[in-house]
Amino acid sequence: MTLQNKHGLTQCSIAFLVLLATAFATLAQHGWIATKISSASGDLNTVFFLDSKRGWVGGDNGFLGRTDDGGRTWVQQSVGTTDAINDIYFRDKDDGFLIAGNTIFVTRDNGTRWSESRRFLPSEFDGATVELYSVRFSSKKKGWVVGSVSKLDRVIDSILVYTNNEGETWQRQRAPTRSELIHIDFDNDRRGWIVGAEGTIINTVDGGHTWNRQTSGTTATLFHTEFRNDKRGWAVGERGTILRTTDGGITWTPVTAGIRSTLLSVEFVSDDEGWAVGRAGTILRSDDAGVSWNQQESTIKNNLFALHFDKKIGWAVGGNGMTLRYER
Repeated sequence: MTLQNKHGLTQCSIAFLVLLATAFATLAQHGWIATKISSASGDLNTVFFLDSKRGWVGGDNGFLGRTDDGGRTWVQQSVGTTDAINDIYFRDKDDGFLIAGNTIFVTRDNGTRWSESRRFLPSEFDGATVELYSVRFSSKKKGWVVGSVSKLDRVIDSILVYTNNEGETWQRQRAPTRSELIHIDFDNDRRGWIVGAEGTIINTVDGGHTWNRQTSGTTATLFHTEFRNDKRGWAVGERGTILRTTDGGITWTPVTAGIRSTLLSVEFVSDDEGWAVGRAGTILRSDDAGVSWNQQESTIKNNLFALHFDKKIGWAVGGNGMTLRYER
C-alpha cells in the first residue's frame, strides 16, 4: 500500500458476522498475536478502540469491521463504498468520524449508523481530486481533517479543513505549505501538530486559528506524529526516520534506530514506553521516552499501517487483513 492511493468509506449500516480467525493465529514474539480477518479483501489501514472491548478497523474496498468482544469476533458494517478507509476517530463513546477518499463520515450512535458529513468534489478544486488522510478533534466542537489535492496523480496542494460545530459543517483553512498533509495530533484544545511529505511539520498554539511551519531537519515523508503533552512529541516516516522533540517542536532531534524500513505509526502508552510499526512487519519499542528504540522480533512480514493502544491492550493492523494484538 502507498498512502497516496488509499481511498475512502461510507453510508449506513447492515452488519453481518465476520469470523475473526481462520488463516493464522501465530504468536509474534513479545506478546503480539497475529490474526487475519478473512473477510477483509485488502489491507487494513486504520484501527481505533474506545475501550478493551469496542473497536473498529477500516481498510481497502470500503471494509469496516466492528468488534464488541475485544477482537474475538468482528461484524462487518456495509457503508456503501468501494473506497478505502484511511482513518477512524471517536471523540467520545457516541460521536465518531471516518475518513474515506474525499469524504468525511459521522456517527452519532456509537458506530451503528454512518452518514456523510462532507464530500469534497473535483468541481470545487478546478477538477483536482481530494484525498483525506487523518481526523482529530481538540474539543467537543472543534475538529480538523488533513489530506492532499492531486491532478493526474501529482500532488498540487495540501488540504486542511475544520469544524467548530461538532462536524455538522466543514470549512477549508489555508495551510502554510502545499505539501501533502498526512497526520494530525492535538495535545489539548490549543496545541496541535501536522506532519506530511518532504519533512513537513506545522503546528498551532492558538487552537488552530493559525498554523506555522517547524523545522524538521529532514526531507523524508513523515507519516505519523504523537504528543504526550505540549512539550514531548515524536514523528516517524520514510527510511526509518524517527524525530523527537522536548520543546513542543521548536527543535526536532533525529533518533537512530538502526533500520531502513519506513515507519507508519507511533504511539506512547506512558511517558517512557512507546511503540512504532511500519513496512515488512517492523515493530519497534522504546522504554526511555524515545531516546533509543529496539526492534522486536516478528514472524509477520505484512506491512503494518496503524497502531492503537487502549490502556494495557495494543493493536496493529496491516496488509492483507492482518491484525496484531498485544497485552502489556
